[in-house]
Amino acid sequence: MSAGNLEHLEQEVGRLRTENDDLRRQLVQMQKMSAVGSLASSITHEFNNVLTTIINYAKMGLRHKDVGTREKAFDKILSAGHRASKITTGMLSYARTQGERRELSDLVAVVEDVLVLVEKDLQMHRVRLQTDFVGRPFAMVNANQIQQVVLNLIVNARQAMENGGTLYLSVRPNEETSMAEISLRDTGCGIPADKLREIFEPFYTTKQADQQGQGGTGLGLALCREIIEAHKGRIRVESAVGKGTTFTLKLALAHAPATAGAPSVAALPVVKAS
Repeated sequence: MSAGNLEHLEQEVGRLRTENDDLRRQLVQMQKMSAVGSLASSITHEFNNVLTTIINYAKMGLRHKDVGTREKAFDKILSAGHRASKITTGMLSYARTQGERRELSDLVAVVEDVLVLVEKDLQMHRVRLQTDFVGRPFAMVNANQIQQVVLNLIVNARQAMENGGTLYLSVRPNEETSMAEISLRDTGCGIPADKLREIFEPFYTTKQADQQGQGGTGLGLALCREIIEAHKGRIRVESAVGKGTTFTLKLALAHAPATAGAPSVAALPVVKAS
């Protein structure tokens, strides 16, 4: 092969590599927006509830002149405003493009931003959420990408519990392995043992698209594995048909900043359908 042909071949390989990287980024963004789309109805419903609260208590404050009633109205309006702010902050955090940049991140905070987005969706599908946050483990991660993985796994878990159920989510440090662990366990239909080895393969799926047309592409778990492995972490799955599935994300622990809070355990209240 002549030097000229070799140079042309190297240029073509470089062009194809760049094109492949661009397509991969577009695929990741598409999957991210697909996950948001699956929550659009519930988030819109939640915002409508917030606006209804603000409007009704504003009317009450205008009708009643006594200080006590007006203070109650102001408190309710302020609380609803804070709720709306948390939702928009969660959406902006999730939609923000960080490229490949990684930062020292509080994994509990990363997960909490996702929970703000899914809380109403889980309620609407009769899924009870229980959380167990042990300490404040930190890791050097692209927080936006980890949120994408967690959101994808939560949506998958909800879809696996067609008649409702319980989703257990925990974040904890494992000092023995020097890893932080994010675990999601559902009480859904489970995955047959002969399919577990294939679920992370691109375009392989065990489910159909739901009523909103979400899911069933076989891309979500493949991207989850790619993101976690790019962070030099691991993703593990255990499942039993009829009992449920557990996904565990393992990321290298990093030293927490001096201002990080003391270890704590948190749990969300029982979620009831509305």
